[in-house]
Amino acid sequence: MPAIFTDRRGGSSLAPYESLNLALHVGDDPASVARNRESLSHAVGQVQFMNQIHGDAFVVVNKRSDIDPTCDALITTTAGLGLAVLVADCIPLLLSSATVVAAVHVGRKGLVNSIALKVIHEMRRLGATAIHAQLGASICGRCYEVPDAMADQVARTHPAAHALTRGGTSALDLPKALIADLVSQSVTYEASTQCTLENDEYFSYRRHNITGRNAGVIWL
Repeated sequence: MPAIFTDRRGGSSLAPYESLNLALHVGDDPASVARNRESLSHAVGQVQFMNQIHGDAFVVVNKRSDIDPTCDALITTTAGLGLAVLVADCIPLLLSSATVVAAVHVGRKGLVNSIALKVIHEMRRLGATAIHAQLGASICGRCYEVPDAMADQVARTHPAAHALTRGGTSALDLPKALIADLVSQSVTYEASTQCTLENDEYFSYRRHNITGRNAGVIWL
């Protein structure tokens, strides 16, 4: 299934958003973001973005709208309509089948509220059979340091998320935990091994609090 993941190279934005920032909500010049999005649409066709809020809502879309839906996952059965998820350490999850595709924003809150599982259920309700997942670059378990209490809380429902930093402090491995969820639903997967914090070719909120956003885009 056609899908791409962007990094921060090859766009029009200036520091600290240099250069292929695709987000309008981070303080970048809107004209620069518009040019970046236009270059993306030249590569993939029409693209629907969303207003992400770390919730568990998804929206099924059948045509592009200038008003971005407020949700953390988009689903479509419409050929030629690209679905985009924006991230800067969270996991850009792209789900594909022969007749349904989805773009899902999975951070710590998204993992805990099971947004990926809810989207998979909806895709199957819409007729999807074999579903394949692609996980783009995100922060790795060695780098995503969190307080002990937060780590314990997440690990209670997602044991695979348990991780330690190189210094031995509490951390969360979101990709490993998400993959465990996907496997539990018989979803095949492929996952990037790139860490957004370690690799400065990607935007990272942990590295630079003010920064741009990478994208994952999928379409039928």
